[in-house]
Amino acid sequence: MTRTLLALLCLAVFVLIAYGMWHGWRKRARAQEQVLAQFPAPPAEQGEPVLETTGVYVGTTIGDDWQDRVAIGDIGHRAEAVLRLTGQGVLVERDGASPLWIPAADVRGARTARGLANKVMTADGLLVVRWQLGDKVLDTGFRGDDKDVYEQWVDALNAGGKA
Repeated sequence: MTRTLLALLCLAVFVLIAYGMWHGWRKRARAQEQVLAQFPAPPAEQGEPVLETTGVYVGTTIGDDWQDRVAIGDIGHRAEAVLRLTGQGVLVERDGASPLWIPAADVRGARTARGLANKVMTADGLLVVRWQLGDKVLDTGFRGDDKDVYEQWVDALNAGGKA
């Protein structure tokens, strides 16, 4: 009888923790919806890709806080993705999630980083695109399958999106 009660207690604690995490994520999303502008939709024609690479979309954070993950919609969900740079902007085409479009006019630069959105790896393991959404600055992180292309991306995005 004691083992059954202990097992039920452990299950109850686990369910309570899972509910708290889910509730916290929803609360964060509602708060961010109040302060962030609507994310832009990709245009029907983006143009030919100047650069393209595959990898994992890590997430998008607000400003300089590398742990303040955006939770609106499915923007906060990690996914395998293809990152494309065109003359009109940057497209993050994610598997199983909506695409993320960053217009070229909103790109503020790019860099490599060690971590973003609670994902930490070796030095320069992430490509981070800094961009403007309304009055907020966002960082979008991408972990490429081939990290040797990061320099090309950083140069192209810091030069205004033209390779």
